[in-house]
Amino acid sequence: MVNVELLQAPAAVECCAPPARQALAADGAEKLAKTLKAIADPARLRLISMVAAHDDSEACVCDLTEPLGLSQPTVSHHLKVLVDAGILSRDKRGTWAYYRLVPGALDALAQSVVTV
Repeated sequence: MVNVELLQAPAAVECCAPPARQALAADGAEKLAKTLKAIADPARLRLISMVAAHDDSEACVCDLTEPLGLSQPTVSHHLKVLVDAGILSRDKRGTWAYYRLVPGALDALAQSVVTV
């Protein structure tokens, strides 16, 4: 005769358990979506990497136009979107604008995406 050991079934889990973390609020979702839209463009992703790779992590719009292969007004538009999203900061010097990454902006964005 074979002995069969019966295992205890785990306790039933409540079907409507509270979430383990806070759900994203409407205003937080709006802000995150705006930032994700800002970087969800190949030209803007390239601009971010070009600024970060530039000397002193700062680049003039005049240095970004030719390597990107877009007109100056188009590059300026993309840079404005990134500034409005809080990814880049802008410093006007004479007739030129210089851009740099906002310290911690990409890290904060990555953390926001991980915790959604």
